[in-house]
Amino acid sequence: MPAQNAMRMRDDLVDLEPYDPGACVQEVILSANENPFGVPRALREAMNEAVAQSAFNRYPDPLADALREDIASWHGVSRDCVIVGNGGDEIIFDLLLAFGGSQRTLIDCPPTFSIYALYAKLTGTNVVTIVRDEADFSIDCESVEKAAAQADLIMLTSPNNPTGNLVDPAWVQKLAASTDALVIVDEAYVEFAKEGSTCLPLVSSCGNVAVLRTFSKAFALAGARCGYLIGPADVVRGIAAVRQPYSVNVLSQAVARVAVQGRAAYQLDIEEIRRERARLIDRLSEIDGIEVWPSEGNFVLVRMPNASEVYERLRDRFSILVRNFSRSAGLKDCLRITVGTPGENQRVVSALDMLRKEMK
Repeated sequence: MPAQNAMRMRDDLVDLEPYDPGACVQEVILSANENPFGVPRALREAMNEAVAQSAFNRYPDPLADALREDIASWHGVSRDCVIVGNGGDEIIFDLLLAFGGSQRTLIDCPPTFSIYALYAKLTGTNVVTIVRDEADFSIDCESVEKAAAQADLIMLTSPNNPTGNLVDPAWVQKLAASTDALVIVDEAYVEFAKEGSTCLPLVSSCGNVAVLRTFSKAFALAGARCGYLIGPADVVRGIAAVRQPYSVNVLSQAVARVAVQGRAAYQLDIEEIRRERARLIDRLSEIDGIEVWPSEGNFVLVRMPNASEVYERLRDRFSILVRNFSRSAGLKDCLRITVGTPGENQRVVSALDMLRKEMK
């Protein structure tokens, strides 16, 4: 006879809703922080050939060792300090699975990537929430330092999604020296940031810092779902012990290797995105009633009256999709706009200018 609780979700998870980024088909997609230019032409043939040579009938290398070697050589670290995952999301989950859990604590600094708090809940990890400054979204460094003494994991994001600001590597170094907690710096967008922004050198100098990267953003491989972490070897071993087997498929491993080996080909598009970001911020700032924050990512956060209505009109009337954060804590009336092509950016600026005039 089946148990009384068969087919019943855990009580602590019963209220969860599926993760919904609000994706839908539109002419202009500026909602997911993707690279609008795609894979550079110089690498497309090499990626096609790498896929064609892949053995579809065989399971992939379980730890993606060839890709790990490429990443390790690129960043000047040992392969033992690199792990590859099915997107950065899998690595974040496995980090919390291996190093979080009951009686363990994560420090989270919202508004930030909501997956951190979600995965903490899924893994039974306690969360200490230290809210960012309402004006500029900077981290409350003093409060983080105080809480760090009782923490096991500290999650920092630089550039932060969705606010676009950085954490100071010098402060991260100070924080890491003051705690035994593992300090994770999510650098999914760091390729778009100014020089000197990365915390990667701290991995070797501090001993309790790990840096998360992805191929989804600057490297235009969001569909391949491939990310990696560089960190202490014992952290990498812990993640490897709990990860799902064969989680990174042969195709993703193949195209990611081409991206790493041909990474110089992306630089022109990255520089164009930086220029377009500056132009987009300038143009949006000229529209009456729109508040715009500086950004080091490939996206811009804006605030305006009736943002949810604006979001819907952009989608339904102009076929432009942005990300609506207007009901998220600390982000009242905020929309996040991915930096697109010059034409896409012009369309969203013109549409917002028209809507603001109509809705006064």
